[in-house]
Amino acid sequence: MPIVRVLAISGSLRAASLNSALLRAVVCLAPADIRVELYTGLNSLPLFNPDIEITDASPVADFHARLLEADGVIIASPEYAHGVTGVMKNALDWMVGSEAFVGKPVALLNASPRATIAQASLKETLTVMSAQVVEAASITLPIIGSHLDEHGIIADPSITTAIREALRAFRMEIVNCKA
Repeated sequence: MPIVRVLAISGSLRAASLNSALLRAVVCLAPADIRVELYTGLNSLPLFNPDIEITDASPVADFHARLLEADGVIIASPEYAHGVTGVMKNALDWMVGSEAFVGKPVALLNASPRATIAQASLKETLTVMSAQVVEAASITLPIIGSHLDEHGIIADPSITTAIREALRAFRMEIVNCKA
């Protein structure tokens, strides 16, 4: 079976981010036929300016290239004031005029069952960008308030099972899209 390449993006810059911990756990739990790379460059992206080309800002060009190389994208982003985080929206704004998300399978992970408005907004933005949001791989996990770090997430059987099932569904969708 071919290896599927997935870019994982956290919409939080916090050092103790639950979303980042969740994605680090995903990296560890991914089966051998899925290679998950955690993208850590959102903090280096300049503020979106439509007068600047993607290729004119090296951090943006790098982000764009990584998205193009990936077979799929996993996004975990918190909700702030009923919205998508500024860094996540900024990153997506840079990609709106490009082909980076066109037809790209995307899984949305949510570390908080309360964060429904931002999740819906993120899904809408990605849909407008022609991404293929994979519902079977998009899951909400009860991590907020659990005091779990990435090791605790990996040690929790119910969370681990949900992540592995989501990854299997995501891989199946990616392979079907490429066929």
